[in-house]
Amino acid sequence: MDMVIANNLVKTFPTPEGKDKRAVDGLTFCVGEGQIYGLLGPNGAGKTTSLRLLSGLMALTSGGATLAGYDVSTQPHEVKRVLGFLTANTGLYQRLTSRELLIYFAQLHGMSQDEARAKADHLIDWLGLKDFSTLRCGALSTGQKQRVNIARALIADPPILIMDEPTLGLDVLSNRIILEYIKRERDRGKTIILSTHYLDEAEDMCDYIGLIYNGKLVAEGTTDSLRAQTDEQRLSNIFLKIIHAREQVEAAIA
Repeated sequence: MDMVIANNLVKTFPTPEGKDKRAVDGLTFCVGEGQIYGLLGPNGAGKTTSLRLLSGLMALTSGGATLAGYDVSTQPHEVKRVLGFLTANTGLYQRLTSRELLIYFAQLHGMSQDEARAKADHLIDWLGLKDFSTLRCGALSTGQKQRVNIARALIADPPILIMDEPTLGLDVLSNRIILEYIKRERDRGKTIILSTHYLDEAEDMCDYIGLIYNGKLVAEGTTDSLRAQTDEQRLSNIFLKIIHAREQVEAAIA
């Protein structure tokens, strides 16, 4: 079952020159239940914009998307109930402790105070937050904040997770905890879209990979199928070869 369907997504932004720029240009892909889909590309390729469009945080210029059967444009509240969204720079309420923050977000999802406390305590144990769960979020390290953000994204146990650079700037221990968590959630049947610049991570984690360049999906498949297409073994070399071929085509058209 396809839990995420992106159909010809387009997002344009005005430029000082008066001509609209297409940050996302006809992006189409699907992600099935229990799969990790890696959306990869260089800076400025349109990855973060695409993920914001899928989450409903940004309005589409054209095209459409559904998450768990709910339309992103016309059913935003339903989409938010089935989605956990995580980025490397998601903010936390600095004056709340980790536990207070998790309880607060649990109650926003309609849990009673007792349910919220139980869910927060479960995630604190599971993600190893106990040592700093009583510290205010403003006093936490980068890795600690990211682990709290993961717990926040999980508090309602959503079936779909969108993770934009979840390990950016983290130490080795925090990085490993987060990657193991992502795999565990996939094994529980969750649908996950992962964007990362760490291609070794993507190669190890992702069931399918989509390469995006200039807002367009230029290649898609398993790591093995992309290797077969390019005669390259490492994902970084696969990526460079496909992008170089794309640049040659665009130069010829121009």
